Amino acid sequence: MKAEPAGPADPACPGLPSAALGGPVSHALARVARLHRIAAGKLLKGLGLYPGQEFLMMCLWDAGAVRQAELIKAVDLDPSTVTKMLQRLEQTGHVRRRPDPDDRRAVLVEATDDSCALHSDVQRAWTDLEDHTLAGLEPAEREELTRLLAKVEANLCREAGAGAGDCPGPC
Repeated sequence: MKAEPAGPADPACPGLPSAALGGPVSHALARVARLHRIAAGKLLKGLGLYPGQEFLMMCLWDAGAVRQAELIKAVDLDPSTVTKMLQRLEQTGHVRRRPDPDDRRAVLVEATDDSCALHSDVQRAWTDLEDHTLAGLEPAEREELTRLLAKVEANLCREAGAGAGDCPGPC
């Protein structure tokens, strides 16, 4: 049984697969998330960042020095992934790690003064990404999309078993 394509017949962007007929919105979200990450990756590459590293930096710019364990929880990634990301960011001079003076077993992570220029570059990249992503949508449509995505996020948060305010995600 062959599914009716949802869009143009492009082998690189096929329509709705037959196995996804029961979840067209979930399929669309997965595709949009993948394409959004690719677009973000292109913008971030010019800044010397890999996708995901900007979320770590955003947390650090807003929160200041935080324990590495708290940062891992905030971005909801595997600890080894965060450690590797921090190593790369440390090598490029964007973050600094040091022992926590209150608990020598813990490590504090903070953005460096040198990362301040990166802050405005990331902000500009995210503004460009927003403009590209939402091109053609009217302000009311953008607000409605934001409202609906917040509901979807809340549903997924509940499904993940997180309590109110405990839903994992970037700072």
